[in-house]
Amino acid sequence: MNCFSTKMAGKFLIRSSGSIKGYFVNEAHRSGNKIAGVYFLNEHNKYCCRNYSSLSGKVKTGILMMNMGGPSSLSEVNDFLTRLFTDKDIMTLPMQNQLGPFIAKRRTPSIIKKYDEIGGGSPILKWTDRQGQLMTSLLDKISPETAPHKHYVGFRYAKPLTEDSIAQMERDGVEHAVAFSQYPQYSCSTSGSSFNALYRYYLNKEIPMKWSFIDRWPTHPKLIECFADLITKELNNVPKEDKDDVIMLFTAHALPMQQVNRGDPYPAEVAATVLGVMQKLNFSHPYRLVWQSKVGPVEWLSPQTDDAIKGYVSKGKKNILLVPISFVNEHIETLHELDIEYGKELAEKIGVKNFRRVAAPNDHPAFIELIRWNQIESMKMCNPQLLLRCPLCPKATCHHQAWVVNLGTVPKQMQLALKSPELLMWILEDHFSVNQNIKKCYLSWIEFGPKIYYKMQ
Repeated sequence: MNCFSTKMAGKFLIRSSGSIKGYFVNEAHRSGNKIAGVYFLNEHNKYCCRNYSSLSGKVKTGILMMNMGGPSSLSEVNDFLTRLFTDKDIMTLPMQNQLGPFIAKRRTPSIIKKYDEIGGGSPILKWTDRQGQLMTSLLDKISPETAPHKHYVGFRYAKPLTEDSIAQMERDGVEHAVAFSQYPQYSCSTSGSSFNALYRYYLNKEIPMKWSFIDRWPTHPKLIECFADLITKELNNVPKEDKDDVIMLFTAHALPMQQVNRGDPYPAEVAATVLGVMQKLNFSHPYRLVWQSKVGPVEWLSPQTDDAIKGYVSKGKKNILLVPISFVNEHIETLHELDIEYGKELAEKIGVKNFRRVAAPNDHPAFIELIRWNQIESMKMCNPQLLLRCPLCPKATCHHQAWVVNLGTVPKQMQLALKSPELLMWILEDHFSVNQNIKKCYLSWIEFGPKIYYKMQ
């Protein structure tokens, strides 16, 4: 696009014009290959100028959409499972580096069969890309001062991997990076694992860009609105004579009780989402929160979704509406576990009369609005909750989350010197009201702190 103008008596004479991300461009000053300013008419018909660092490659705001991911093809299933079973944030196994790949190899054939039954791969990358495109398009329109925006997908166990996407953000010259967890409710095994991957990436690297973090959003009004609307639409598909007899089962991915008992906030945050949705619906139907996707012999959150369905049918309640309350897009746990294993096989076997499953948010307009507001709110560095470890947490990686949230603002020496997240936050955050003499004392320690750090490794 070329856009030139000539100033005459304080006014603009437009020679040619174009549009940038939905805005009508009245003038652009050129400086080499960079556009220094973009002028447009605002809602009051007044000229406004927004300074873009570049429209030829450099990204002012990069949004890293972080999730577990899923294999896009059957050939990727084994690699996906191997990464999953060797991640100590999501599960702890004896001799995990050896046992994890063994379990992955054993489970690969059965998991390949499941992915084959839903089309040959997971659609999670497609949906995440779609959400990112809609989000950045909207942000370019409503927040030109932080534009251009670009989304990046960062998966833990499938391509594109989190580490590869961060490297791409660096190559693109991103100025402000937003680490955006795609899990509405925080768990150390999901969002925490993604943030720990970010920490490990920068452990021995310089940090070229400012970072901020969106780690959870379980009660965001737009999330509540989205699920309430999806539920209402699905209820309308139930025959009128059965509608009042529907039981809503809000289903979320389960956690091992060992993790829950350490104080993981996930169960409480999922319950908060459920309560918010039911309040929005004026508690129109009876409901329960149930848990799915249990793996292995250890004790998990219960009741399990399939057991709950069986239990209600045995009590004469045969109109079931499943709501996948912890998922933001379709993937194997909605398309296979809920739709095929429960909705088709189990429902037919035990005599469910009406089985309906609410769609995941995907590209629902309210959900895209939610992403927009989360990104704007992320101009504060992070939610204070991210800095609070579980009361009985034994994991060393969680100890580093205070480092993570200060990426881009912490000098490299300070990152290496300070092992304690409490001290790090005292030093860096003025709102902690730290005594300045103490602050100077710790700052002076930076000169010899790295030597101590390396001896501690």
